[in-house]
Amino acid sequence: MADRAPQAPLSWFGIFRLGLVQTALGAIVILTTSVLNRIMVVEYALPAVLPGALVGFHYAVQMSRPRWGYGSDMGGRRTRWIIGGMAILAIGGALAALATAWMATQFWPALALAIIAFALIGVGVGACGTSLLALLATRVAPTRRPAAASIVWIMMIAGFVVTAATAGAQLDPYSPQRLVAVCTVVSVVAFIVACIAVAGIEGQADTVPEHIQKQREKPAFWEVFREVWDEPKARHFTIFVFVSMLAYSAQDLILEPFAGLVFEFTPGESTQLASVQHGGVMAGMIVVAICGSAIGGRVLGSMRFWAVGGCLASALAFAGLAMAAQVGEAWPLLLNTFALGVANGAFAVAAIGSMMGLATDGRGQREGTRMGIWGASQAIAFGLGGFLGTVAVDIARASLSDDALAYAIVFTVEGALFVLSAFIALKVAPCAALGEGAREHGAPNRNLGLQAAE
Repeated sequence: MADRAPQAPLSWFGIFRLGLVQTALGAIVILTTSVLNRIMVVEYALPAVLPGALVGFHYAVQMSRPRWGYGSDMGGRRTRWIIGGMAILAIGGALAALATAWMATQFWPALALAIIAFALIGVGVGACGTSLLALLATRVAPTRRPAAASIVWIMMIAGFVVTAATAGAQLDPYSPQRLVAVCTVVSVVAFIVACIAVAGIEGQADTVPEHIQKQREKPAFWEVFREVWDEPKARHFTIFVFVSMLAYSAQDLILEPFAGLVFEFTPGESTQLASVQHGGVMAGMIVVAICGSAIGGRVLGSMRFWAVGGCLASALAFAGLAMAAQVGEAWPLLLNTFALGVANGAFAVAAIGSMMGLATDGRGQREGTRMGIWGASQAIAFGLGGFLGTVAVDIARASLSDDALAYAIVFTVEGALFVLSAFIALKVAPCAALGEGAREHGAPNRNLGLQAAE
């Protein structure tokens, strides 16, 4: 039985290239969660629940992530899954814009097309994103994982920012035809960028082991799924991802309304608040990248340190927001929000870095399946988080007739979820500095995903 030919770890330029895939992915996704959402609600006066349900549906479709990860595991090469996923995502993005434009004249046929489009978006994000993270996990040297996690996440946010700005400028003056044209161009450009980014990055196709090439020798998906789920670390980390991402996403749709209702912020001021938070997220990611890969040593280079610390710091920031609701305008809300962003950014990078480390900690040729399980857990948490956060606030406001107290209670619950996440992270996050990852998890070639399944 042949093994894979040894492949060198990705260079910084190679990591940047894979980050471009995240940028392209983010560029299409932001169209559905921001631009199309606004068009449906404002220009067409449709209920806000409609785009909310469509976005939630695309998260639900991402429960298929383990299957796409399994496919890239058994195929031995992940590039085809990344490109195929991006192609499906690009088609879904263009169709979603067409469906939105069509809603102005033929609502029900347009809604049916929108459901298909968002299903394609969910499949595309799942197939591309899962395979991309699996490729990073198997090809990034342990010492570079914190920086790699920061780079790909920051580049995804860059895709959000650049696309929102450029697409928004091109949409004025608005017309349905302009909407379809702009979104289609963004989707096509994003697909081309992703294809160029991954071209040749996995080397020659003949490095795939013979037993992987033979369909009859591949274990069934559910057999592989059960194998991974039976691994205590993989199962417990799935729980950590769900709880922490639920807490992380629950504030997405309530922070700006909180600032408006309790602090009487104008729409412009609340948008500035969101910008401050995102700036904090970027700062937290950069801190982890620098400390984890360059100067951190055993403590600051540990993903457990940053996962636990980021969760606890996020809990403290939410406690501050709960106090802000009671204190009012005297509270430094902008500083508190920036601190929340820094804590969230540090935790998020630590979670991705931990995924990259733990994905290779177990039986070989299962990295994509592990990433798929964790990605599905994250998608479910994101889909539920925003929804449950708004429901909790609505129930609390209706029950208490006190906006400040209602938000304080919800922020306190979110903080408690982060404390629980920190406790779980103590059990599952990698504890040694990533520079020692090869010694901690076994032979260096296994950490780079170079050893075939036995």
